[in-house]
Amino acid sequence: MSDEYDVELSEEHIMLRDMVRKFADNEVAPVVDKDENDHRFQRELVNQMAELGLFGCPVPEQYGGNNMGYLAHAIATEEIGRVSGSLRVAFNMQTMGTSMSILKWGSDELKQKYIPALVSAEILGCFGITEPDSGSDTAAMATTAERDGNEYVLNGRKMWITWCPVADMAVIFAMTDKKAKHRGMSVFVMDMDSPGVSTIATKDKLGLWACPTGEIIMEDVRIPAGNRLGEEGKGFGYLMQELISTRLSAAAGAVGTCQAALDESVKYATERRQFGQSIAEFQMVQEVIARMVAETEAARALVWRCAIQKDRGLVHNMRETVLAKYYACRAADEVPNLALEVLSAYGYSNEYPIARILRDGKVYKILEGATNIMKMIIAQDALGLKKANR
Repeated sequence: MSDEYDVELSEEHIMLRDMVRKFADNEVAPVVDKDENDHRFQRELVNQMAELGLFGCPVPEQYGGNNMGYLAHAIATEEIGRVSGSLRVAFNMQTMGTSMSILKWGSDELKQKYIPALVSAEILGCFGITEPDSGSDTAAMATTAERDGNEYVLNGRKMWITWCPVADMAVIFAMTDKKAKHRGMSVFVMDMDSPGVSTIATKDKLGLWACPTGEIIMEDVRIPAGNRLGEEGKGFGYLMQELISTRLSAAAGAVGTCQAALDESVKYATERRQFGQSIAEFQMVQEVIARMVAETEAARALVWRCAIQKDRGLVHNMRETVLAKYYACRAADEVPNLALEVLSAYGYSNEYPIARILRDGKVYKILEGATNIMKMIIAQDALGLKKANR
């Protein structure tokens, strides 16, 4: 990473970056390939990340966080994402998609019960939005939550849910009034060991092999009415706010993927010799490296701008978050492809990490909002059809 970025970081941010980078290089990097090939979930490393305080950056101290803010969260996420895409998801499972949702809309009882345990990784979290017939079209959600006295009864199925096979709790979006469409959506905290909850693990994926993914099946699951987050029927608005948080993590992780591909390419280009000289001397290789540098640093700048705005109080910055997510996640697909051009056959083999980086980079264009949805939001804002920051 260019040291020119250091001038934009406080001493506290630099210390955090260096600490997380050291942890990632010393503890995660030596085992990442074996963990991925063995499809092994890295719970021990998640615990170590929690011990370092990485899940508490935007969380107030009263709930176990360190209140360092969103830029600190983005920096930590990038450094972990640089080494392991599978481990990067922990920042959304423990922080943005769970702790922050409960912090914004949960009762004091829910905050005290769940947030400190999530930040410390005493429990693992997940959040359920996507369904078999409901992805980008969240208003088509079929999962229902019917009020029955002091309880809600949940029925439905969620799929492509990160960490659901290992999670202890979930933030679940469901319809309390199906006829009202998006105005009938509500959100709940559900313990995964509740009667009627079952999961099915997704066994075959293109990448993120060390990241458990699966389906959540809910059959007459009863949860206390107090487990509802916020007001009934306000869930769609809460979902949009949650995505503003989780998309920042996705974008920051995508920058880490770009940096990893760039680092490997620079290292290989300076070591590999052809025609009696280092391939770094060839202008065609230099052209590819230049594009990789530009894409990585542009993506990082957009992510940091988004995070800094949030730290300054503009937490509903949908436009800037979507721009960062769109650009960084597109770059996470493109930059590893360029790395494959530099490493050629070696990049195609598992002898080097480019194949893994390339596979993992593909997912960023899908998760937390597909690329076309990001472009639609950006275009509608620019054309004045629908302002993103409302």
